[in-house]
Amino acid sequence: MENKSHALLAGCFTLFLIIATICGAIWFNRDRTERIPFVLATNQAISGLNPQAPVRYRGLMVGRVKNISFDSKNRGQILVEIHVDPDTPITRSTFASLGYQGVTGIAFVQLDDDGKQSELLKSSPEQLARIPLRPGLLGQLEQSAKQILRQSEELAARANMLLAVSNQQKIFDTVDNVNKAVVQWQSIPAQLQPTLEKLPALAQSAQMSLQSIDNLVQSLNKVANHVQGKDGTLLKINQGIEKFGSVAEELELATFPKLNALGDDARNSMQVINKSIQNISDRPQSLIFGATPLAPGPGETGFVAPVNQPSR
Repeated sequence: MENKSHALLAGCFTLFLIIATICGAIWFNRDRTERIPFVLATNQAISGLNPQAPVRYRGLMVGRVKNISFDSKNRGQILVEIHVDPDTPITRSTFASLGYQGVTGIAFVQLDDDGKQSELLKSSPEQLARIPLRPGLLGQLEQSAKQILRQSEELAARANMLLAVSNQQKIFDTVDNVNKAVVQWQSIPAQLQPTLEKLPALAQSAQMSLQSIDNLVQSLNKVANHVQGKDGTLLKINQGIEKFGSVAEELELATFPKLNALGDDARNSMQVINKSIQNISDRPQSLIFGATPLAPGPGETGFVAPVNQPSR
């Protein structure tokens, strides 16, 4: 009986010691770090993500997932509450995505920042700041796979339309026309053979023509050099123009004034002649008896003053 009581006490003491050891291990391993809460809002699937899942910022462990729940204000939206270290640089441009550890399928939250906004995002237990959750690599692959499947379905549907019974005869006609075109194409080399045989002579003629053009260009260059040379035609023309200019200047300065004076004398002579003709026309007898003497003027002998007639 006494041995049984000692065994019972030993068993109770052992059980108490085990429980105390477990509690002490839990107590000493408890995370006492004060973290800042944030919430992730998403409408996509978060398969493999569980509470206490790691939260990493560009691969560095910065916190854990605290809670996962549905949004009561927005049906179908999932809220993932995370707690991160206070020194984590979470800004307004920080975003989250889901990563997966190896082949186990266990997900974790991966934080990253595109650097568009450097202002820190403030959050508190009373007012949780929201961080957008973007599709991860698997989500992007899933979306790409859906698009590829959709495009494959459209391609298959178009192929079925193309191979429909109503289009088969058109396809056969097209193939037949292609065969006829190939046959005609095969006959083209035989038709081109005479032309190809004439190509060397044509090339030689073209070479001779180019040589003639080259000689003509050289001749034109020689003529141009002769015309523009030191004793060339162009220089002589310029000298002739200069001489003609000096002659014109001499005519303008010496001859033209004399011609103008001669013209004035001729004009005066014509006036005298016209006056004489007018006098003869008025007194033809002057040709026989001579010109009538002019009446004496005032102060001359024989001058008679005119008598004023009385006015009536």
